[in-house]
Amino acid sequence: MREVLETGDFLFRDVPSSAALPMIRPALGRQNSISDRAKTAMQGYLNHFLGNLDIVNSREVCKFMGVSKLSFCPEYGSKLKEEYVLVKHLANIPNEENDRKCSTCLWFNCCNDNWQKVWAVLKPGFIALLKDPYDAEPLDIIVFDVLPPSDGNGEGRVFLAKETNEHNPLRHSFLVSCGSRSITIRSRNKTKVRDWVAAINDAGLRPPEGWCYPHRFGSFAPPRGLTDDGSQAQWFVDGRAAFEAIALAIEGAKSEIFMCGWWLCPELYLRRPFQAHASSRLDSLLEAKAKQGVQIYILMYKELALALKINSVYSKKKLVAIHENVRVLRFPDHFSSGVYLWSHHEKLVIVDNDVCFIGGLDLCFGRYDSCEHKVGDDPATFWPGKDYYNPRESEPNSWEDTMKDELDRKLYPRMPWHDVHCALWGPPCRDVARHFVQRWNYAKRNKAPNEQAFPLLMPQQHMVIPHYMGNNRELEAENLTVLDTHQVINRENSSSSVSSEDIPLLIPQEADGLDVSNGQLKMNGSNGLHGQPSRPSRVSFSFMKPKVEPLAPDMPMRGFVDERHVLNRERELVSDVVTRSGMKASDKEWWETQERGNLVVSADESGQVGPRVGCRCQVLRSVSQWSAGTSQVEESIHKAYCSLIEKAEHFVYIENQFFISGLSGDEIIRNRVLESLHRRIMRAYHEKQHFRVIIVLPVLPGFQGGLDDVGAASVRAIMHWQYRTISRGNSSILHNLSDLLGPKVHDYISFYGLRSYGRLSDDGLVASSPVYVHSKVMIVDDNTVLVGSANINDRSLLGLRDSEIGVLIEDKEVVESSMGGSPWKAGKFALSLRLSLWSEHLGLQSTEIKKIADPIIDSTYKDIWMATAKTNTAIYLDVFSCIPNDLIHSRASLRQCVSERKGKLGHTTIDLGIAPKNLESYEDGNVKGIDPMDRLAAVKGHLVSFPTEFMLKEDLRPMFKESEYYASPQVFH
Repeated sequence: MREVLETGDFLFRDVPSSAALPMIRPALGRQNSISDRAKTAMQGYLNHFLGNLDIVNSREVCKFMGVSKLSFCPEYGSKLKEEYVLVKHLANIPNEENDRKCSTCLWFNCCNDNWQKVWAVLKPGFIALLKDPYDAEPLDIIVFDVLPPSDGNGEGRVFLAKETNEHNPLRHSFLVSCGSRSITIRSRNKTKVRDWVAAINDAGLRPPEGWCYPHRFGSFAPPRGLTDDGSQAQWFVDGRAAFEAIALAIEGAKSEIFMCGWWLCPELYLRRPFQAHASSRLDSLLEAKAKQGVQIYILMYKELALALKINSVYSKKKLVAIHENVRVLRFPDHFSSGVYLWSHHEKLVIVDNDVCFIGGLDLCFGRYDSCEHKVGDDPATFWPGKDYYNPRESEPNSWEDTMKDELDRKLYPRMPWHDVHCALWGPPCRDVARHFVQRWNYAKRNKAPNEQAFPLLMPQQHMVIPHYMGNNRELEAENLTVLDTHQVINRENSSSSVSSEDIPLLIPQEADGLDVSNGQLKMNGSNGLHGQPSRPSRVSFSFMKPKVEPLAPDMPMRGFVDERHVLNRERELVSDVVTRSGMKASDKEWWETQERGNLVVSADESGQVGPRVGCRCQVLRSVSQWSAGTSQVEESIHKAYCSLIEKAEHFVYIENQFFISGLSGDEIIRNRVLESLHRRIMRAYHEKQHFRVIIVLPVLPGFQGGLDDVGAASVRAIMHWQYRTISRGNSSILHNLSDLLGPKVHDYISFYGLRSYGRLSDDGLVASSPVYVHSKVMIVDDNTVLVGSANINDRSLLGLRDSEIGVLIEDKEVVESSMGGSPWKAGKFALSLRLSLWSEHLGLQSTEIKKIADPIIDSTYKDIWMATAKTNTAIYLDVFSCIPNDLIHSRASLRQCVSERKGKLGHTTIDLGIAPKNLESYEDGNVKGIDPMDRLAAVKGHLVSFPTEFMLKEDLRPMFKESEYYASPQVFH
């Protein structure tokens, strides 16, 4: 009978009998045999039996059938195995019935060996331990993760579960080991132990996820989007667009919100002008959802207070005071863990396991910005109080009054902030949520495993439409009403107050994918049987929709491989399909035809939000034992960077907050992004290929202090490691390439920064500031994008240090473009993102975007990109004499320049960012005054050259009299 029950995915409790089992029909072409009639009769009997809710809802029937509340919830994966077992690692479980104790236990406690009976539920991605089948809140959970390749003794791959030998031959147990955890479980006999071991090991390695073995690049997550599984992505450039989208998603939350960040400010306004959007403040948004019953889990980086001023204690106090449904953890505890140097650097917002946001943007002050990158805001309209942020000038020492200005707006510019963020839907979103669950549960166990005052996490169960409902429209309509009733009940239950003494652990939801056993899509994905939706979408908005249709239907690959030539063959195949089908290629001005969908950003946001498109996606990360409790180090972001660069065909475009990397043989810097660039450029040179590498960085690190100040050793140290990578010494790429390529080196690789200017008030000072490049994005060949939170340095890429997360996005929808003067099938996601970034940096209007469609021809690369950067750099130097610049090679010349400028102006910024009231020019031998704004009008966009020769004659490493000298150099690289 159990086998018959397990053929259908039904919701166990309070479900009408007609929904309990699918119809069992004879095979096509066969007569109605006795066996078929027996099956039908058995189904009728079971439906009648299950129709008696008093019987069905009893513990005895649950135990007999081997089912529980988690059995048939498709969002947690298919039903595998479950039954009562014994464990001893849990705290005492209150239980009135304890049939294991004899009568003398009341006096002598003779049977108390700490073993307790619990209900174990095995799912494809985890094992949950419940008090009994009725409970949906796990007492403990083991989330499957990548296992090490061997046990270190040459004994082959480590298994997730294995039998153990008990001293007592009447006791039978097995050990489950995953990540940093090992749990011993007892079962009734040796046969059941072997069944459990086989089932657990099979579940951990079963495709498509196979959570216990590494996927491409060594990632915990498999590639998604090989089929039409609902994998979609959408990009956002700068904070205004991303924050608007995040606010919309939070407002649409129905069940739970996960948030994770390096810095999080409760007083951050997600919409501006802030006076008109009081309800868009982050704490207000979260309060509104918490009061509706949405469960909110926030995981914050617990900083070392001596080194950083982000004050996570203040943020936590503000957040937990919002509502009891808001739970906050800070991690790690430095003294107990011994982790002082590394941080949790990832930035995540996940809503209802339906949509997630990853990229470079923390939900904190200073990040809100638009493509204009304004330097002033007086009176305060867009950046209130400490949100008017310039870390070069001042880091706030107190956060008690966030609405109070830290800087004088009439004298100092804010630092504009450039960033890239991304939204994911479908299986990639579930993978990101799984990562969050692993981190949260690990932090909870380390922070307060037995502390009752600390809130436990509870998984949210979502009612879904069973897959068999697609077979009968009347049945579907009937049961939709039942499901709606259940949804109301669940919402009412979730809105009730949660006891501070209850801490459920999060259960990860299984991502949608292929059921390899029969080649059919799982029914907990975006499509149900016969095209019927398997669940109503909770976040069904698109932040921007393209008018153009895909050129061709999706062409699923046979396998998701790491070979570029296979992807090229796929692009050619798509092109052939377009030609044969007679479909007309979309207009080349498709970029200009993007329309805004419902609930989208304001009309002037054009070019800041990308189309929502179907893509192949793979979630990548940097984690290890200290950060996520994994059994081995994962550096899949690093491996993806290196692989994508070496397989690039035409160009690599990088924007990153840092660029610190090493060549082969470098024993100090261990990441090999630089080596991959060097090898790819040399191959292009030997094969006489056109190949471009363009890298955009901040012109200065975003830390406080003048470059010659005693307290600015950290700034100089980071500059040292970046110049060591770029242009100085035998370990730099320009030094090595120049020896081989001579003056042609800039045909292959060049470095740039961003800068902006404006008046600080209506008739006030004219000021300039570097635009802080905080994005972490790489675009390859206009068809592949890697975006996330990881910087290009050892801290972010090695896995042992900072925790990071990112996503590799490979386009499936193509548009007509060109590359090197030849036709090229570009990806819609990648091409639209590059065009947005380049048009912003170059100051191009939408009608001029055709000029940069081909990124590698000379008319784009040299005549527009390089020429614009050179012209802008010269104008800024003429107006401001701003630093850094290539004319200053020593600290002595730096002091002289700063002294002369301050003496002449009376006031300037720490990096000489204030213009004189009039510029002096000579005409016919006479001195003539020019308004600096007239001279600056010739600046286009924000692109400037990176000052590779700045402080060329100085050793920028910390000196022995500076405290940074005694810190580990690993802190800076």
